[in-house]
Amino acid sequence: MSYDASIEGMEQQVSSHSALLERASGEMSRRIVGQKDVVQRLIMALIAEGHVLLEGLPGLAKTTTVKTLAQTAALSFGRIQFTPDLLPADVIGTQIYDPRSGEFKVRKGPIFQNIVLADEINRAPAKVQSALLEAMQERQVTIGDQSFRLARPFLVLATQNPIEQEGTYPLPEAQVDRFLFKVNVTYGTLDEEQLVIARAMTGDEAPLTPVLTGESLLAMRDLSLKLHVADKVRRYIVQLVFATRDPAAYGLKDLVNLIHIGASPRASINLERAARVNALMQGRAFVTPQDIKDVGLDVLRHRVLPTYEAEAEGVKSEQIIKRIFDRVDVP
Repeated sequence: MSYDASIEGMEQQVSSHSALLERASGEMSRRIVGQKDVVQRLIMALIAEGHVLLEGLPGLAKTTTVKTLAQTAALSFGRIQFTPDLLPADVIGTQIYDPRSGEFKVRKGPIFQNIVLADEINRAPAKVQSALLEAMQERQVTIGDQSFRLARPFLVLATQNPIEQEGTYPLPEAQVDRFLFKVNVTYGTLDEEQLVIARAMTGDEAPLTPVLTGESLLAMRDLSLKLHVADKVRRYIVQLVFATRDPAAYGLKDLVNLIHIGASPRASINLERAARVNALMQGRAFVTPQDIKDVGLDVLRHRVLPTYEAEAEGVKSEQIIKRIFDRVDVP
């Protein structure tokens, strides 16, 4: 096959997958009112096999959205309600002694699903969060002396309440860095909320038709890794991340006293991963700087920590990131 023919073949694949993803988004919208950006990010994360931290007040349909995603993709779903008395065994599973055989048998926990909703993750103590960290990073868990691979695709969608802090445990930075996206779930418009009420009063849930499969999602992931990323585009990614660590070197001296910790190398990797999937969803076989801008805020907002001075001035990480994107030269 010639070079031109291979490029044409890839473009056809991209176009086909893009149309399928558009159908999946439309199918989810039959049950989820508004929240278009949230739905898009969840689908992107599913393709990239990156975990998502959903932050929003109660009642914004976070759980419903995650369940709808699982149904649309024909994937298994598990929910873990995190509480202060939760044990690692409640998440990953445990060994149980069978007196008849005289042996220990493994009883797997709810982590052994394609999509796992970790509800109110910041209510879990450190031991539970550590158990979840292995699953998120290594995509395997250890029960006793045995290691078990998790299903693919595997996605942890964790929720936390941004307001209520009583009885919560701040997530370790190492764990926060494992999330591909941190997505803020906000209120919908007046018309959207009116439609939510109308649907709730009827009590009828729109039936969903699975559009995606585990195999199609893995094929999309593999295809996204083949999309073209020019050297100058990749350098733009690295410059953005470096600007969070050393803003003065990029003419951002006003941010020096506002950034406590900048983004890690994992941020650079995840920026490219997310930008590739964004290009795929847009039906393009190459990544542009705009793809990076489209996903940049959700990839970086949980990785750039403001200083106490910034917090005192009411400056949040989102504002810092937006300044960096506005002022770092675009190739």
